[in-house]
Amino acid sequence: MAFLGTAAPRVMACQKPLLPLCRATTRCYSSQSTHTTEKSVPYEKTLKQEDGISGPTKPLPKFADVVVIGGGSLGCQTLYHLCKLGMTNVVLLERDRLTAGTTWHTAGLLWQLRPSDTEVELLAHTRNVISSELEEETGLETGWIQNGGLFIASNKQRLDEYKRLMSLGKAYGIESYVLSPAETKDLYPLMNVKDLYGTLYVPKDGTMDPAGTCTTLSRAATARGATVIENCPVTGIQVKVDDLGIKRLKAVETAHGTIQTPCVVNCAGVWATKLGKMAGVNVPLIAMHHAYVVTERIEGIQNMPNVRDHDASVYLRLQGDALSVGGYEHNPIFWEDVSDRFAFSLFDLDWDVFMQHIDGAVNRVPALEQTGIKSTVCGPESFTADHKPLMGEAPEVRGFFLGCGFNSAGMMLGGGCGKELAHWIIHGRPEKDMYGYDIRRFHHSLTNNNRWIRERSHESYAKNYSVVFPFDEPLASRNMRKDPFHQVLQEQGCVFQERHGWERPGWFNRDGPAPVLDYDYYSAYDVLKNTDYKYSEILGKEYTFDFPPHHDVIRDECLTCRNTVAVFDMSYFGKFYLNGPDAKKAADWLFTADVNKAPGSTVYTCMLNKRGGVESDLTVSRLEPSPAHLPLTPESNVYILLTLRGVAQHNWSHIQAVLQDQGFRCTLIDHTEDMGMISIQGPKSRELLQEVLDSDLSSDAFPFSTHKIVNAAGHKVRAMRLSFVGEMGWELHIPKESCLPVYHAVMAAGAKYGICNAGYRAIDSLSIEKGYRHWHADLRPDDTPLEAGLAFTCKMKTSIPFLGRKALEAQKAEGLRRRIVCFTVDEKVPMFGLETIFRNGVPVGHLRRSEFGFAIDKTIGYGYIRNPDGGVVSPDFVRSGEFTLERMGVTYKATAHLKSPFDPENKRVKGIYG
Repeated sequence: MAFLGTAAPRVMACQKPLLPLCRATTRCYSSQSTHTTEKSVPYEKTLKQEDGISGPTKPLPKFADVVVIGGGSLGCQTLYHLCKLGMTNVVLLERDRLTAGTTWHTAGLLWQLRPSDTEVELLAHTRNVISSELEEETGLETGWIQNGGLFIASNKQRLDEYKRLMSLGKAYGIESYVLSPAETKDLYPLMNVKDLYGTLYVPKDGTMDPAGTCTTLSRAATARGATVIENCPVTGIQVKVDDLGIKRLKAVETAHGTIQTPCVVNCAGVWATKLGKMAGVNVPLIAMHHAYVVTERIEGIQNMPNVRDHDASVYLRLQGDALSVGGYEHNPIFWEDVSDRFAFSLFDLDWDVFMQHIDGAVNRVPALEQTGIKSTVCGPESFTADHKPLMGEAPEVRGFFLGCGFNSAGMMLGGGCGKELAHWIIHGRPEKDMYGYDIRRFHHSLTNNNRWIRERSHESYAKNYSVVFPFDEPLASRNMRKDPFHQVLQEQGCVFQERHGWERPGWFNRDGPAPVLDYDYYSAYDVLKNTDYKYSEILGKEYTFDFPPHHDVIRDECLTCRNTVAVFDMSYFGKFYLNGPDAKKAADWLFTADVNKAPGSTVYTCMLNKRGGVESDLTVSRLEPSPAHLPLTPESNVYILLTLRGVAQHNWSHIQAVLQDQGFRCTLIDHTEDMGMISIQGPKSRELLQEVLDSDLSSDAFPFSTHKIVNAAGHKVRAMRLSFVGEMGWELHIPKESCLPVYHAVMAAGAKYGICNAGYRAIDSLSIEKGYRHWHADLRPDDTPLEAGLAFTCKMKTSIPFLGRKALEAQKAEGLRRRIVCFTVDEKVPMFGLETIFRNGVPVGHLRRSEFGFAIDKTIGYGYIRNPDGGVVSPDFVRSGEFTLERMGVTYKATAHLKSPFDPENKRVKGIYG
């Protein structure tokens, strides 16, 4: 099927709409311009002929507190919010005109619901800015149109996904409705509903106008003192090295002058990588062609909602009395050379690629079959490895901030992200949990790896409209970082997960090995499709909102750990050493717990930001002076070993920034890849390890939260008595070359106890059952230890200052306005997080994390709740309420717990069983 116009010839066999140029013009893209033309015209010609622009629109200042580079959605929003927070000496540099980059060709859609609580909050702020705040402030209209949004479901899984969004929306007061096909037809009479399973209707979704929005933002910012300079390309970034050897931003160079500044914000869209290189900063994104067509007039389409038909990979945006039609395909066209100037002609739109969207659109709105194409719009868009933006301060250069890589969502996320980025610049961190967008989420070995960037960004584009399942894993660019146990675990059926480039064990398949293969681009670009791909087939079976088919395998791993003994490969945990003359001072300031313990001690603690939010939880171990046993004790004067939960780059950057800002004379050494780590947990762990280690493992000789260097099967290892699953057990930190001999010795000794390998799916279940926090789920940078039930990690009874202490003291004096609560559900129903929490019928929050607890045989969830009246959330407030949880529109009675329902007296970790 294809669009047909009354004045157009019939579609040929190739199914390309062959319309006269007067009827089917192409909007040409140029990095220098936006304009409509009937043929490709180099912009360097049209710029001078049409605009007469020869230089910057305003004189360049000598100095600015912040220079924002790029005049699209993110640049204008960031500038506006910097001014809203009180900054006036800020400059925006745009190489051409506002919105002339990737913003001009955006569809401008704004949907309020996404499968992330943070993104729902970011979208809400954008909507508020565009729909009311700017107009009230400036008296100018932004072009906001509230015509509603309609999500199409052609199958049960898709409708289940939408129901999850609807339930989450109730926690935020977002109006939405699941409609039957008949109800959908009443709402949208032109729609074909014969193949529908149902729809989700959000009445207050809408459409933004890119030009109107950015113009109004720039005027509001300039009224507050900002300077917007157009037609001023950046030619260089100056970086200086301070007395401590730290790279810092110095100045921005243009052909028309240099601006001295300590801070630059890279909002350059598809040119962000090029701009980053000027400062020595890696910006891991890739540009791809993205296109849509605009139809001629359609009778009866006026005032209809915007439509997303994810299964057909098409969106339909209302444009007056016409529609814009676009989507995301599995074979997008890479923009291989993002040079300074581009121009498009009509035939630069690959109709063979685009026809799938036209076919989907005609199926959904049959009237389009007799509707002509008025114009096509084609331009570049930037995509990232995980379909999330790149934001925050670059780890390579202090003062160089990113606000780019928005995966076609720059307009809808711009307001929220602009606000957070402004707060980040002024206060050193954002207000919300922006870890998922923070550039530091990627390990430095990946951000300059072209294969990883290209493959993963392609997959993020191709899966843009895929259902977001709880156990999704990428297929692109796998096996980038492997620990010493990888091959032997793969041979035993390990189904790996990818985290931060690492392959870590997810769970163990009973049907033999399922290796991860090289990426096949979903058979696009004539790449031979992987056949008999067991790993991909297993993942496909896991993609459900019910209990996954391998639920019983996870159960067996968990119960083996609870009843006998299991071994976990946790090698991807970050392992850092902190040494130097100021190591003690640094440790006191960095960590919430008092780590001034005797050598051989290990302390569980948190690291905070200035607002008291948790940047990480970790263990800190004091080391004994001893001869060097590389990498177990790299130097005799090493003071502290830090063991961090996986997010090594984020933690590394956070610690380094604190050390730099405080001027501590310390060295941070990363030995993550020099050591493997296995954790042996369960009631039989002591008996097993006593056969492998040459040390007395009794509680008197080796108490909980202690560590020592011992011999394991003839190899030196560091043994720590710790647990992340709530059982008696030990972690073994093992030099790389000793990993396999020690592992084999453990497995041989454990055979008579029925030892099993277990993965992170089991850890997730076991840890939530015990009430342990999970980093970046129920413990995030916008949560304080007091709210998270981790007050015991904070040395509040001492006089030792630490980062974030003042914020905690203020919060404690005021009383907690929100608090984490554990919930259990008696009905055997799967929950995965984002379910709304109701207290006495009123929404008070949502689950951050949920798993099934096999020892107690219940679904367990953790979420932060608030008092609807804005008051303190006390233990009595929790105990006195009747709670329900809503999953996909269905509510379930829930029991609230202020302590873990499993082993609340912590006997098992102490080795007390029976």
